[in-house]
Amino acid sequence: MEYTIPIKRIVTKEDLDQFLESNAFNEYIGYVERLNDSIKNLKIDSDIHVSKNVQAILDILETLSAWVKNIPPVENSKSRFGNPAFKTFYEKVKDSAAELFRNLIPDPAIKEVGKYFYESFGNQKRIDYGTGHEANFVAFLLCLEKLKVFDETDDQAVVLRIFIMSMSACRRYIQLMRQLQFDYWLEPAGSHGVWGLDDYHFLPFLFGSAQLLDHKYIKPKSIRDVDTVDAFSKSYMYLACIHFINTVKPTASLRWHSPMLDDISACKTWAKVNQGMIKMYKAEVLSKLPIMQHFMFGSLIHFEGGHPQSEGLEDECGHIHEKKSSLSEPDDNVFALGQEYPDCCGIPVPSAIAAAALKNLNGSSKPRPLPFD
Repeated sequence: MEYTIPIKRIVTKEDLDQFLESNAFNEYIGYVERLNDSIKNLKIDSDIHVSKNVQAILDILETLSAWVKNIPPVENSKSRFGNPAFKTFYEKVKDSAAELFRNLIPDPAIKEVGKYFYESFGNQKRIDYGTGHEANFVAFLLCLEKLKVFDETDDQAVVLRIFIMSMSACRRYIQLMRQLQFDYWLEPAGSHGVWGLDDYHFLPFLFGSAQLLDHKYIKPKSIRDVDTVDAFSKSYMYLACIHFINTVKPTASLRWHSPMLDDISACKTWAKVNQGMIKMYKAEVLSKLPIMQHFMFGSLIHFEGGHPQSEGLEDECGHIHEKKSSLSEPDDNVFALGQEYPDCCGIPVPSAIAAAALKNLNGSSKPRPLPFD
């Protein structure tokens, strides 16, 4: 098989509509739904099978965690925007793909799989992170299955060991992302509809609601009770996410800073929450052009539609531009295919994590307020 480095192909709304009818979309969402089904009613620390290859990925994530510790943030205490040291971390992951995946996947496939991997930790130029980067990590996992590194018997471990957060010493993807968010103050990716339920993530809530599906005592409304959240956050990812939000946004109620989650808590059953999360993921992530214009396709996740975009013509947001062809026109950049420059990424949004961190740095009794406080 000939492997190809993934490129972006979704530029217009028509491209996105074509993707939503494609085999690539069906494969991706089918994989997410299968992972969701595999961990219904399981705790984070449930006794499950962990294969040698799953352990290999865990070891890689642990290696990246050590790199974060060895690449400390640069002095940037006057700003709550992303720390430039993240660019060094990102570059190290990118340059080390061949070494990280040697003996795990075929050498010819490393560049293709590796791109999904290092793109899953955030944007190197903007120093931000959002649901599109999270989607890259799922794409990475899907590629590993297509390469037969994983199979369906690994689904539970893929979610409960590789993906979601645990309080154990073993490093998971979400746990590593929290480390990056805290150490490098990654900004939420975009302020015009590009969002995660906790500023960064979506899938931990989807998978987390599956874990609680038939719980006898913990109900959706239980997220409003701080004691319940604290007591069970180590066992259930949904509650771990709420605990995280309560930690970094402690100055107001869930209703004020997370109204969507507060609305969802009114559902009577976790089954309804889980079904709604799947629908919301399709509608608010996979069907949003500002997110999916950054998604990439190669030989493993294959989509022939849209408009293939070349590397090297991206601005700091990752948008593709090209020079005007007429010599009589001003020598400036226009958006590819003659479209207007997309107002998708919005203004930079300072991290709530950074506000909480500066509270400690300044010795203040109150978190430094965000501009919209």
